[in-house]
Amino acid sequence: MKKGELESKGSNTSSVPRIKCSGPLIRFWRDLHDDEAWKYEELCPIELLQKVEIDYRIVPKDELDRVVWFWGRRPRALTAVGLVLWLIAAIAAPFCVIVPCLAVPILIACMALLLWAIVRSVRWRRDYELSVSRLLHTR
Repeated sequence: MKKGELESKGSNTSSVPRIKCSGPLIRFWRDLHDDEAWKYEELCPIELLQKVEIDYRIVPKDELDRVVWFWGRRPRALTAVGLVLWLIAAIAAPFCVIVPCLAVPILIACMALLLWAIVRSVRWRRDYELSVSRLLHTR
């Protein structure tokens, strides 16, 4: 059959359920490979305002509260958890040859958790910088 014949014969392809997971996977992949240069240093909001020589009392309180809220949500455990997961992955890697049914799932789980933590950190940083930009431009 040619490419257009299937549609012309009236076949119903809508009965096949489709899983729409490509969008989140594409966003995850883009965030994982994000080489964006960060605009602001990773400082608490008050220190950041002091660094750019803005008094925190003259900025809108709601915008400052938003930035402080984002700062409170920052991923803190990335380095400690990342170090432990890399260590587990390094130990599990040689066992992939000896006991693959046990070591391979552990290795895959460690790598997936590391990638998720990296993407979570990138997404937080993007949201935090957007909030700081709003704060600096509303004064």
